[in-house]
Amino acid sequence: MTAVEKFLINGAAVNVEVADTFLKRLRGLMFRRQIESGRGLLLAPCDGVHMMFMRFAIDVVYLDKDLRIKKIVRGLIPWLGVSVCFGAWGALELADGEAARLKLEVGQKFQRT
Repeated sequence: MTAVEKFLINGAAVNVEVADTFLKRLRGLMFRRQIESGRGLLLAPCDGVHMMFMRFAIDVVYLDKDLRIKKIVRGLIPWLGVSVCFGAWGALELADGEAARLKLEVGQKFQRT
């Protein structure tokens, strides 16, 4: 069973599945049909993602250890997208468009509840 945590930012909650082992990070969102609005997958530690075997576009939010946003990549394309943020502690994968819906900006900080 994968742990799910609630992260808060800008008055909104995101239910975050935590991928904190090699195998969970390796699988990530590959082979899933979608990720719903209001949900995310935190890959930690992680400073880069690829879109091989993905069926849908995603937004990627790179975080430091304090959950502060270092970089936001919007609309990574299935099969072709690759993204890196050197020095990031983790990568939060969200549905395409979620970064805009949540009004995310570099420097903002998520809170764990």
